[in-house]
Amino acid sequence: MAATDCVIFDFENIRPYVDREIPAAMERIAASELFPLIASYVFPDRNMEEVRSHVRGIDSIGRFQHEVMSVVNEQVIRRSMTEFSYGGLDRLDPSRRYLFVSNHRDIMLDSSLLQYILHVNGHETSEITFGANLMCHPLVIDIGRSNKMFRVERGGSMKDFYRSSLLNSEYIRHTITRKRQSVWIAQRNGRTKDGIDRTEPGLVRMFASSMPGDKLASLAELNIVPVSVSYEWETCDILKTLELYESRFTKYVKKPGEDLNSILTGMISDKGHVHIEICEPIGMDELEEFAHQTSHEYVKSVAALIDRRINAAYHLHPNNYIAFDMRYGTKRYSARYTDAQKESFCGRLGELARYEDCDRELLMDIFLGIYANPVKSRSNAISL
Repeated sequence: MAATDCVIFDFENIRPYVDREIPAAMERIAASELFPLIASYVFPDRNMEEVRSHVRGIDSIGRFQHEVMSVVNEQVIRRSMTEFSYGGLDRLDPSRRYLFVSNHRDIMLDSSLLQYILHVNGHETSEITFGANLMCHPLVIDIGRSNKMFRVERGGSMKDFYRSSLLNSEYIRHTITRKRQSVWIAQRNGRTKDGIDRTEPGLVRMFASSMPGDKLASLAELNIVPVSVSYEWETCDILKTLELYESRFTKYVKKPGEDLNSILTGMISDKGHVHIEICEPIGMDELEEFAHQTSHEYVKSVAALIDRRINAAYHLHPNNYIAFDMRYGTKRYSARYTDAQKESFCGRLGELARYEDCDRELLMDIFLGIYANPVKSRSNAISL
């Protein structure tokens, strides 16, 4: 008997809404003081009261995702991207459910855009992990839980962390195997700030903790699918640069409203070409290669396998090659970008000049690293 078989887990405080809760949630969303601001972005050509009435009439998660969230993604794509592309859908079996493990560049868009891809191609959308730190406003909570987001606790004592981790593991397995819903989760706690996409081994350990008796079956049952998302213009790149800069000298503490600001900035900022690649699922045959390893080695090997998939599939843009050549003083990739593209990138880099109290060279190096590091990561992944 598994160690958790005798434990009854209560998912009530973390689960998304169910259909019967949607009408009340829509009423609260429509009555929110922030509703006009959001509605004017999502439905710019419609009368506000008409939109409010429309939202109040939504009575299911499916309708909310189709009539609101799909439109949100379409607006983000149309108004902030020059191109949106994706690949790898043929690797998914519509009848199966998966654990999508994605690199994490934008707080909301990484998962939201994958949902959009699944929805418009006739696949069932997934549930999405939703950090408790992001539940900073009643409106955000209602929109998130109506969009299949479930709560993930962060921080607290080691005992609290362990309990939360086990609860999340049980919920993910329950969702995939019992509820028959896929799940999206980021490969690490918090966004990648430095451009290096690396899966936390602790995340893999968390996945397996709900079936401790069989380390191979525990992961094989979840059907892990790495997902690689890349932005031509990294969302919040200046903000990430400043955070990394401050972290060099002191412990970085988030400011009030910072997460909400990052969400909004990520939605409206210019992103250029965005690509999402759904990678090959990790099968039992691959996991069996690590069967002889200790549990500690095993989770590290699986995390490294996820990383190889994500980094090898990462779609490099001219900005990545420009940053690499500038950071390392080479012309290795000069054939992969134009003078005009380099001038545009240098213009963005020049925005750092307004932070006069900072070490300009260090700021520039951090900024260049955000874009240059994926070149090295992809090169290393495809050479293995």
